[in-house]
Amino acid sequence: MKALIIGGGIGGLCSALCLLAKGWQVEVLEQAPAISEVGAGIQLSPNAMQVLQALGLGDAIKAAAFRPVASQMRDGMSGKVIMSSPMGSQMERRYGAPYLHIHRAELICILLDALSAQSPDAITLNAPVIGYEQNQQSITAKLADGSAIAGDILIGADGIKSVIAHQICGPVRPRYTGNIAWRMTVPLARLGRNIPPPAASVWMGQGKHAVTYLLGNALANFVGVVETDNPQESDGEDWHQQGSKEEVLADFDGWHPIITSLIDKSDTHFKWALYDREPLAHWHDGRAILLGDAAHAMLPFMAQGAAMAIEDSYILAQLLSAYQIGGLVQFYNHRIARTSKMQKAANANMQTFHNKDEASRIRKQTSLRLADKVSGNKVTAMALDWIYSHDVTAREY
Repeated sequence: MKALIIGGGIGGLCSALCLLAKGWQVEVLEQAPAISEVGAGIQLSPNAMQVLQALGLGDAIKAAAFRPVASQMRDGMSGKVIMSSPMGSQMERRYGAPYLHIHRAELICILLDALSAQSPDAITLNAPVIGYEQNQQSITAKLADGSAIAGDILIGADGIKSVIAHQICGPVRPRYTGNIAWRMTVPLARLGRNIPPPAASVWMGQGKHAVTYLLGNALANFVGVVETDNPQESDGEDWHQQGSKEEVLADFDGWHPIITSLIDKSDTHFKWALYDREPLAHWHDGRAILLGDAAHAMLPFMAQGAAMAIEDSYILAQLLSAYQIGGLVQFYNHRIARTSKMQKAANANMQTFHNKDEASRIRKQTSLRLADKVSGNKVTAMALDWIYSHDVTAREY
């Protein structure tokens, strides 16, 4: 059996590896001339690492990643810690897998190396897919140059602007959330005394927030989200549009020196407008199926977008192994409740991190500090169990 996988991102590469482990042939069709990733970090929570460890990639990822000692909420201007929960080895003891920060390019490289070792010809580059055709026996990916490639199933792992999702579900109108996101990575050597703490830190402010964490021993990652009615001419949902240092510094004027130093010392300042979508009514059409952002795009405020695609990859491979083509029908039912809940949680976090005025900012921070003082980190840990303890590799399908 052969799977055509549209898109060579994290979800596409993981699904290829998961299917190879079940004896499938795979061909990844990537529209770009090379599979690469512009500088950005990613958080790999224990639920994602369970799958990556099952694929035999745990050691390679741990060697390239940074293990945060805590998760924190801080005041964006003073830097004062509002809440803090331990991570590090405690996370692994509680959930059976670590919580790690890694550069996206490092993760992509690890996935590519594993795929190339198992199936050297699995990736076809310069292969933009414009749609598919199918019959009872097979499905064919149609390429922009007029050529076609046949397989038994087709997986749309082609992201938030998915061509495959458009064909399966029709046009889906994205909704602008009123937020612009900035992202950048900065060498630690440039930051002097303003290196971010070795934690997954959310810095909260009025109508904006920032996230900082370390990547390995050499880089810091920054994401800054700012509310604005005008998407500043950001090109839709393109992560690779370049903004200016002056714009970001103006957005975070008066913030803690760690934040302003990250902005000032970065060579690049990428921005994108954040959009969301209602959960799709279905993810499959005959032999075609959606996975990852193509199926359930979500805002980045739970750091679970890539994790959901990684979980998807494992579950889809298990269902196809057990039920062959029939597994495509079951996939939606296995995933829709969890992914929809994650989408809603991400939307809710956007409200938690932002406060429109000074009075609401003070009230929010006071309530968070009180909760942290009264319960320690027990309530926080329990609130996250539904995310991190969800081990798809330990379930029956």
